Amino acid sequence: MPKNAGISRESAENLAISALGFLAQDPERLGRFLELAGIGPDMIRAAAADPAFLSGVLDHVAGDEGLLRAVAEHAGVSPETVERAHLALSGQWEREVP
Repeated sequence: MPKNAGISRESAENLAISALGFLAQDPERLGRFLELAGIGPDMIRAAAADPAFLSGVLDHVAGDEGLLRAVAEHAGVSPETVERAHLALSGQWEREVP
């Protein structure tokens, strides 16, 4: 059975949604992310259903160590778990587990 970085796809998606919620708590932070993502605030809800967008959320978070640590704390997980979730959603880390 294939596993992604020791984290299920559903868990990775939920963590990305939590990260998006964290970004939404700060209008400047959210605005910067939306600008980089190329979408408007009115498109967030629909975009959040797209695994590629969720991977982009975690890519954005993983690219800034301070943000990574803040999101991890917000979600109650380690920064490494956030990174594993990013890898799982991006398809960069797939391995077979016995």
